[in-house]
Amino acid sequence: MIDFKFEILFESKKSKARVGRIHTPHGWIDTPGFVAVGTNGTLKAIDNEMVKQVGLQLMFCNTYHLLLQPGIEIIKKAGGIHNFINRKLPIITDSGGFQIFSLAYGGVLDELKSRGQKKKNQGVLKISDEGVVFRSYRDGKKILLTPESSIEAQKALGGDIIIPFDELPPYHTSSNTLMRSLERTHEWEKRSLAVHLKNRKNQAIYGVIHGGIDLSLRKKSCNVLTSLPFDGFAIGGSMGKNQEEMLSMLNFTLDHLPKELPIHLLGIADLSSLASCIPLGIDTFDSSYPTKAARHGSLLTKKGLLKISRKIFANNFNPIEKGCSCYSCTHFSLAYLHHLFKARELSALTIASIHNLHFMVELMANYRQKIYLSKI
Repeated sequence: MIDFKFEILFESKKSKARVGRIHTPHGWIDTPGFVAVGTNGTLKAIDNEMVKQVGLQLMFCNTYHLLLQPGIEIIKKAGGIHNFINRKLPIITDSGGFQIFSLAYGGVLDELKSRGQKKKNQGVLKISDEGVVFRSYRDGKKILLTPESSIEAQKALGGDIIIPFDELPPYHTSSNTLMRSLERTHEWEKRSLAVHLKNRKNQAIYGVIHGGIDLSLRKKSCNVLTSLPFDGFAIGGSMGKNQEEMLSMLNFTLDHLPKELPIHLLGIADLSSLASCIPLGIDTFDSSYPTKAARHGSLLTKKGLLKISRKIFANNFNPIEKGCSCYSCTHFSLAYLHHLFKARELSALTIASIHNLHFMVELMANYRQKIYLSKI
């Protein structure tokens, strides 16, 4: 019996937004919730004890990067990812597919500019029905990642929620290529699920819906994957070239997914997208944006983005945001943080990142309260 459950606590009278709770072996996740990305088992510039204090309930760890460094066997010997990184709260791991196919096609901006042409010498050597052969950026070693080996790696890591292996074609993909990719992804997800069901290890697995912006393929993906015993669903693949295209696709896709299971949106959690997607009924969102912005001196506030490098903050002894209860705002001033960034001190990245992560946690709590009041 898996120790995983999703309960809907309240549904808005104004939209499809809902407040829920995901129960896992390492605690619960209040939804809608923000999921920070800890690529190598840590959020950049913040240790996991501080992440706990900030109140982040769910953290994303990347199987691809952990596979290459320090290696799955070392984490397994440590007793799993929770013990290895000293995190007692829920963790979700990905399949490694996103990172591998980013090597082949580049990131979102790259593939939009290059019209999805496969990039050369980026580490991916072969893509076949069996899986993907790529070259490690650590030591150049050839590695074959398959649906089976991806799940086995995630089993060894021991995350609370795991993701099946999938293919991620870029935005500019022909209809025939997209169709073939979808068929391959469905087979990979079925194979991933089969390995998972042999030994659940008290983990949940989310099916990943694909199909790009082709609504007929999105519907097909929903039909195929909802017929299988997944514990929840994630929406992946190309989200379109702008927010309007993304929202159109999401509106359609969500109508074909079961309402009683949790829905995760992969890789999207900027403030504008959250405001537009929460009313659709999406439960969790992951992104590296808040911590990445912090490392570039961009601080999230209720009044908008604050660029700490600006001269106007050199003599400002107020906190980043008045009324904010985060560690950074209760201990340091804008003037000091401005100085740290100008001096290129590493502590600047930590102080800024703590504030931005706290901002996201509080933002989602505020969204939940607004849903309870049917203001969203």
